[in-house]
Amino acid sequence: MSWLLNLYQTYESNTDLVGVSASRFNRSYTLLPVSHTTQNAHIQVNITEDGRFHSAEVISKNDANTLIPCTEKSASRAGKVISPYPLHDKLSYVAGDLSLYSDDVKDDESYQGYIDQLKEWAESSYATSKVKSIYQYLRKGQLMQDLIKHRVVAVDANNRLIEKWDKKYESLYPDKPEIFTVLQGTPESAFVRFNVYSPHEILEDVWKDTAMYESFIHFYSELLSGEDLCYVTGKRLPITERHANKIRNAADKAKLISANDTTGFTFRGRFQIASEIAGISYEVSQKAHNALKWLIQRQGEVIEQRVFLVWGNDTIDLPHPAEDTFALNPSPLPAQRAISNTHQAIAQEVSKALEGYKNDLSFEADVNILVLDSATTGRMAVLYYRNMNKEIYLDRLKKWHTECAWLHRYRKNDEGEFIQFYGAPATKDIAVAAYGTKANDKVVKGLMERVLPCIIDCAPIPRDIVTSAFHRASNPAGMEKWEWEKTLSITCALINRKEKIHLALDQDYNHRDYLFGRLLAVADVLERRALGSSESRASNALRYMNSFSRHPARTWKTIQDNLQPYQARLGSQAVYYSKIIDEVASRIPVDDFTNKPLSGLYLLGFYSQRHELYQKKDKLNDAEEASNE
Repeated sequence: MSWLLNLYQTYESNTDLVGVSASRFNRSYTLLPVSHTTQNAHIQVNITEDGRFHSAEVISKNDANTLIPCTEKSASRAGKVISPYPLHDKLSYVAGDLSLYSDDVKDDESYQGYIDQLKEWAESSYATSKVKSIYQYLRKGQLMQDLIKHRVVAVDANNRLIEKWDKKYESLYPDKPEIFTVLQGTPESAFVRFNVYSPHEILEDVWKDTAMYESFIHFYSELLSGEDLCYVTGKRLPITERHANKIRNAADKAKLISANDTTGFTFRGRFQIASEIAGISYEVSQKAHNALKWLIQRQGEVIEQRVFLVWGNDTIDLPHPAEDTFALNPSPLPAQRAISNTHQAIAQEVSKALEGYKNDLSFEADVNILVLDSATTGRMAVLYYRNMNKEIYLDRLKKWHTECAWLHRYRKNDEGEFIQFYGAPATKDIAVAAYGTKANDKVVKGLMERVLPCIIDCAPIPRDIVTSAFHRASNPAGMEKWEWEKTLSITCALINRKEKIHLALDQDYNHRDYLFGRLLAVADVLERRALGSSESRASNALRYMNSFSRHPARTWKTIQDNLQPYQARLGSQAVYYSKIIDEVASRIPVDDFTNKPLSGLYLLGFYSQRHELYQKKDKLNDAEEASNE
């Protein structure tokens, strides 16, 4: 129950944002009031203050999202169950004269249930003038008549609703009615929202009016009954067994809490009735679920319907564990600091980036990490949840970004230019490195879930992920150059979390695999220098890299034989590289110069040696330019 309690507390800490609209990815969202939900409306009907029809219009898709009051039953209604929303609802509920124009509607049972419920609210002591105006009009039962008159919905020559548009109706409607462009189903399923118009002043829209929110909340709270012990707050409050859906989006039917199986074996054998399992009050359920919806829309990461969410109880915005170090600290490390003393440098930079978050949080602040997904359309599960002290959380992030770090060059700045940064890769990028750019979202979300404990709980990175990335990084011929370079640096980061080797070339590190990697790097750079910038084909070192990782001694002989023409082309310049090859090779004991497969250490040696050679080349070019000046 701790995740429910923390969501409930988050809602209580942000009550000033209830009903305040915001947007993300061009989608609007809000922290829903209690006893409210959202629906996409198709038709807007404007009522005058004295309860007369004023106008109606079809709503564009960009403006369709509407905040509406709801009851326990209506929030979870399904099938043919008659359970009207309190105010805005489908045409089949709000139109008292629908049966006069539709053969599918034989009676007005849905309308009667709706209007009786609205009457209770409109005649209560909590009713606002807007509720009374809308009720005064709708009780007349002439909504369909007015909508047809204003050509919002369409009827045929026999005065029957047109279910689906056809060209044969062009004689009656030269222009296709707009309702058919926004509505997928039949006209009876069109969702109608109501507004109140005044010729004397501009009134707040009904679905944005805080007085309307409070009116229904107070009215509905008096109708709640069945007090029992709430397992979340420990207080005796009205209990609910109907919990919210639409958690990830407006079409989401999956629920986190549900117990409607009274014939199967969901809880039989341990409990007699569902309420014995856990009692959750209506208020807690509403506020916790509304906070969860708001957080997902505001800052959640959703991949293939799997939700990755991080938030703080008192301060919502926190660094996400799935992000890379560049997102945490967009200013890249200076090149010189990226080479020497890398772990200390990155630790200092990450500490600076996290310092602001530490100052924004109170001493008692907690951080919540939540992963949600659904196996079926009706049930959702908490796959991973951690609640931890903010100091511990930020320290774990610092540890991850410091230890799983390497030099990367695949990020772009605001101008679209590639830049280098030193740090940990994002979990999405780890998935690309391990499984390729064509990996589907199911694979990506699975990897992100598995890597999360490595960051939060300091667990080892699963071996199969590192192995998969290692094999892909050892096969540059199987991908484009940019993809291989990205895969190589990410793989080095994953391997280096365990090995803890500096990016700067370690001249004194004599591990066999590291030295073999250095040899391969020198061969690659030598051939690349001989080919020149005009030649883009891969070097022999890279072409044989996959074979080299499996049979290093045998493959090295082939690579060295192929180097001779390029050594001859470079002339005296090749002496420098040949000396490095001889010096590195001499460090490998004869007994270790075998075909035993190489470990990930060879990639670290390859990357560091190649980086060292390119750095020296850049310094040499700078010196030559300075002398020419």
